[in-house]
Amino acid sequence: MLLHNSFLGWIMIGLVAGVLGKIIMPGKDPGGFVVTILIGIAGALLAGYVAQAQGWHVAAGWQSYGAATAGAVVLLALYRLVASRRS
Repeated sequence: MLLHNSFLGWIMIGLVAGVLGKIIMPGKDPGGFVVTILIGIAGALLAGYVAQAQGWHVAAGWQSYGAATAGAVVLLALYRLVASRRS
């Protein structure tokens, strides 16, 4: 079984993507370690959905981490946009 297709694989991709997303976009963002993983997993799902909708193929490995990180950055940007309008 490949790591990126397992539950542990999703957690690892989510962790890496969430941490990289926070490094790329530093600032005050929600949550700690668990929320970072969840943002990364959600970013991976977002990137996978967009890639599939556009007909793009994202290979396992560095491409999947890059796509997940890009998705996490998008989610962090959307969060900041919504949070700034509320205050």
